[in-house]
This record gives sequence, C-alpha cells and structure tokens, in this order.
Amino acid sequence: MKKIYWFEPWFFLFFGAFHLHRIWGLIDRNSYAAFWIDTMENKGPVYFILMGVLSGLCLLGIITFFRNLHRNYLWRWIYICGGSYLLFDLFAIATDLGFWHDIIIAMFDVNAWYWVLVWGGFIIMGLLVFILGISLMIKRKQNS
Repeated sequence: MKKIYWFEPWFFLFFGAFHLHRIWGLIDRNSYAAFWIDTMENKGPVYFILMGVLSGLCLLGIITFFRNLHRNYLWRWIYICGGSYLLFDLFAIATDLGFWHDIIIAMFDVNAWYWVLVWGGFIIMGLLVFILGISLMIKRKQNS
C-alpha cells in the first residue's frame, strides 16, 4: 500500500520555500548575488548548515524512493532527479569543481540578460514544489 511519510510534505515545503526566497534576487540582484557567492566561496556556518540540511533531505528522499520502488507515487521521482542534481551541485561547490564554479558565477552575473529567466524559473519551480507540499500535507491528513 502506498503511504505518504510524515517528512514528505515538509520536504517539499522546505525546498519550495528555499526556492521561493529567490524572489530576493528579482528585487535586489546585487545583494542577492553577493550573499550567495560569499556564502559559497567562504564556506562559513550558513553554508555548512544549509549543505547538511539539503543533503540530508535529498538522501532521505532518495532512500524513500528506493524503499518503495514498486509502490511509489509519481512525484517521488523528484527525489531521484532533483535530489541527485542537488547532491551533485553541493559536491561540486564543496570541492570547487572548476567548470561548475564558472557556471555558478555566470548564473550570478547581475548584468546578464538571462537573470530573470534563471531566477524566475527557480521561483516558479519553488512555487510548484511548495504547492505539492501543501497538497501532500492535506492528503496525508485525510488518509490518517
């Protein structure tokens, strides 16, 4: 039988809120870019706390996907696709992978013509994921 675990709505609510914070990047490009570049390059407490939480949630999601391999909901593929991407991203940032650093610096180019497309895309994705989290919370409550 399919089951929505207690952490799953919170997983999507957290990731949705995390992506929705990028609205800051549309309001103030310079401070947004400066904050995140500084956070990634200096690897202080905010970086390690965020890296730990994001990695832990991704691993929890991936484990959940594989533990329910023959009875997964379709939305659990987000754990595999998004989680794998995010774990690679965190690994690449942590190890200062050259080509990835260049991509990130280009993403944070406040004068780039694609700024609104990149960060707007993340915001839309965040909104959809946040709505999924709310939906899962409601479904879980109805099934209890």
